[in-house]
Amino acid sequence: MKNRFYDFSANNLQGKEISMSEFRGKTVLVVNTASQCGLTPQYEGLEKLNQKYKDQGLVILGFPCNQFGNQEPGDSKDIAEGCLLNYGVTFPMFSKIDVNGKNAHPVFKYLKNELGGLFGSRIKWNFTKFLLDANGKPVKRFSPITKPEEIDKYLKKILK
Repeated sequence: MKNRFYDFSANNLQGKEISMSEFRGKTVLVVNTASQCGLTPQYEGLEKLNQKYKDQGLVILGFPCNQFGNQEPGDSKDIAEGCLLNYGVTFPMFSKIDVNGKNAHPVFKYLKNELGGLFGSRIKWNFTKFLLDANGKPVKRFSPITKPEEIDKYLKKILK
């Protein structure tokens, strides 16, 4: 298994392959998302963090996932429209992936391995968040119920 975040890539909602190395030198917040989850309003808070800190080196990466309660049933077009129309999301969103199981995306295999949670390496639910420093090192894992505004204090410390 690759052991460095920058070695991975993923397809964005438009189907273009994006290398995580494009985010080298940035503080990265990786989030598994869903459009029909009770936690979906967190998109609003994530976008506020994005607007507040993007000029200081923060990038938020959203990875839609349909593994929890079938809460991301749509295709990439549906996801893009929902994020933009409902929450004004401007941070990068990727194609729908799995975060658990044998087909879990390598980014999430890596993050779960680096920062196991209360449930070991499993992702418990939508909107689990992983914070990586500007060197691509995972430094903190946040539970699905951790609101984006609660992450602000960690961002203030880690951003240059």
